[in-house]
Amino acid sequence: MKRSEINRYLLEAASFFDAMHFRLPPFAFYSIDEWKRHASEAREVFDLSLGWDITDFGSGDFAATGLMLFTIRNGRLNDTRYPKPYAEKIMIVRERQVTPMHFHWKKMEDIINRGGGELVITMHTAAKDESLSQEPITVSIDGIERTVRAGEAIRLHPGESITLTPYLYHTFHAEGGMTMVGEVSMVNDDAADNRFHKPAGRFPAIDEDERPRYLLCNDYQAFVLGT
Repeated sequence: MKRSEINRYLLEAASFFDAMHFRLPPFAFYSIDEWKRHASEAREVFDLSLGWDITDFGSGDFAATGLMLFTIRNGRLNDTRYPKPYAEKIMIVRERQVTPMHFHWKKMEDIINRGGGELVITMHTAAKDESLSQEPITVSIDGIERTVRAGEAIRLHPGESITLTPYLYHTFHAEGGMTMVGEVSMVNDDAADNRFHKPAGRFPAIDEDERPRYLLCNDYQAFVLGT
């Protein structure tokens, strides 16, 4: 992805969050110089990859297959420096933009439609060999149990949420417009706790055609810590 493209998506995201009356922490809008001034105080941000995150999952087509996230808080298992056992993200899912089918070995999470369009989720239980099971699935939607067929679409309207347990494959996209999606979960570890049904990349290669507007979580090393 071009940095200019990422910058445009970040400005759109900031504007959308503002329109939805969702406020991000101040560091979301730090300049590179501000990050450098706060570097010694921001180890938690750097070590836990808090902040802006954009991925096209290696597709090369962010609009079709991708996700914009902001990790607000996180912890790390068995690390006394970061003992939080929970994490929180806010995400933007664009119209028809797909997050590929995946599950987590350890993380349980609630996915919440915070506003905008509908969030459409389909699920499969992982079989013992981690293929897609065709068994029916019982999930909790705002505390109400619901049993669905494998691959059946569940539509979450604004205000609705679903609990996703470990080993539950899921994919989602938005319909009816850009959608703000919350995630409240156990500790998040993207490096070791994502199992995609089909191989997927994590961070896109970036063509630095202009200066970053806001740093992504995978930019800290190059623009702050490595200089």
